[in-house]
Amino acid sequence: MRGIVCFAAAASLTVSLGQPASAAEHGDATSAARVSSDEGEREGSGGSERPKHCGLDNGIEHIVHIQFDNVHFRRDNPNVPSDLEQMPNLLNFLEDKGTLFTNHYTPLISHTAVDILTALTGVYGDKFGIPIGNSLRYFNPDGTTNGMSSFAYWTDPVAAFSGQTVTDTTPQMIDQRGKTHPAPWVPFTRAGCDVGAFSVANIEFENIGLDITTVFGAGSPEDKEAQSDPTKAQADFLGIAIHCAQNSALCASGKPDLLLDEPRGPVTDIDGNVIQDSKGNPGFPNLFNPSAAQTLGYLATMLEAGVPVVYGYIADAHDNHFAGQSGTFGPGEAGYVQQLAAYNSAFGKFFDRLKKDGITKDNTLFVITADENDHFRRGTAFAGGL
Repeated sequence: MRGIVCFAAAASLTVSLGQPASAAEHGDATSAARVSSDEGEREGSGGSERPKHCGLDNGIEHIVHIQFDNVHFRRDNPNVPSDLEQMPNLLNFLEDKGTLFTNHYTPLISHTAVDILTALTGVYGDKFGIPIGNSLRYFNPDGTTNGMSSFAYWTDPVAAFSGQTVTDTTPQMIDQRGKTHPAPWVPFTRAGCDVGAFSVANIEFENIGLDITTVFGAGSPEDKEAQSDPTKAQADFLGIAIHCAQNSALCASGKPDLLLDEPRGPVTDIDGNVIQDSKGNPGFPNLFNPSAAQTLGYLATMLEAGVPVVYGYIADAHDNHFAGQSGTFGPGEAGYVQQLAAYNSAFGKFFDRLKKDGITKDNTLFVITADENDHFRRGTAFAGGL
């Protein structure tokens, strides 16, 4: 992995993880264009600097926000245990001293982007410019329309589809004032707390085009890498970020730095496997489809590095994620059961690892939710062609 690259964003200093090892060797670093007043007092701890007063009250020292894609408490088939029933390590953790809400009020039209952003902001999509799903259309001055993606870094202008003439440069995350909607990490960074994110919509890089040119600039080393080696750039820049309070040791004035607990190599998943893409590049593993083991491995690593607030996204368990395969499973199918068992194992190891680190339900707020609330709809089986 390369050192953490710092860049300015929305009242905090932000660092992007998962970058190539060559930066530290060649001295590559990007300094923040502007630095806010998010200054936190710091003290040494275990050979590293941590916030002395990360302002989380009521005995809370950490916040872990895990966003599932379509994981269900209710049964889709009355004869098959639900997703959570097949993950007892997670279900028991939630029910023991926790509050389990089973009424799921999903945004409409329900889809991944708007659902995750609603969970992050606390308001529905009409309040932050992404009202109806993973893509939408906007009007051009002549009355025609262009398409845009809902997935783009928080401070981007409108993420128009490639090949179109851009006619709208208002903020991607536009609020009712016509300005960028308040970012979810800012209250924490202002309180002196670093915030980490793995594969969570729009609080890390979603693409290697507009996101990179918005933050690093056209013609920057990062932009040149994206142009010359897009596969490597995806592993280096997508999906992983830490938003730091000012003077955070993780940002270190924009100089390269490794996560404090991994000086000898890249981040590993909860099972100890190096997290890498299909080409063997360490960093972000794929295009926003991470397993429980991968996401929980990154969250644990960030927590152990002194990041007290972390967000992570885990792909759904009912789609077929086995290598070289595709499709969707129904309740009780062997592949579905196998994937849920792997998720359950990952959560067991995650909670055990955090417990050893002193990160428990007694001092940590765990928020675990799911998007979309899709349900299995059984159809009629056909023999032969349709």
